[in-house]
Amino acid sequence: MPRPALRSRSLKRIPKKIPGGASVVHYARKEPSKPICASCKKPLHGVPRGRKAKIKKLPKTKKRPSRPYGGNLCSKCLRSRIKEEKIYRARI
Repeated sequence: MPRPALRSRSLKRIPKKIPGGASVVHYARKEPSKPICASCKKPLHGVPRGRKAKIKKLPKTKKRPSRPYGGNLCSKCLRSRIKEEKIYRARI
């Protein structure tokens, strides 16, 4: 039986074969899901994928793109939103 710290379901179980031929289980932290665009649900580029503690240690410039809505919208959706805004403002 694994020690209590390894019984948590927040750890991923990775079965491994060791040189002697025996099968053992290694435990690793699960990789969080990729950040996704708020409108089209595609994975965002330029946004790191990691646990909160790991991302907290990164500098602000590495956490998200420096454009408006960086880390929330992909560049394609941002372009379309800016175009919509321009059309809306032109009508008023």
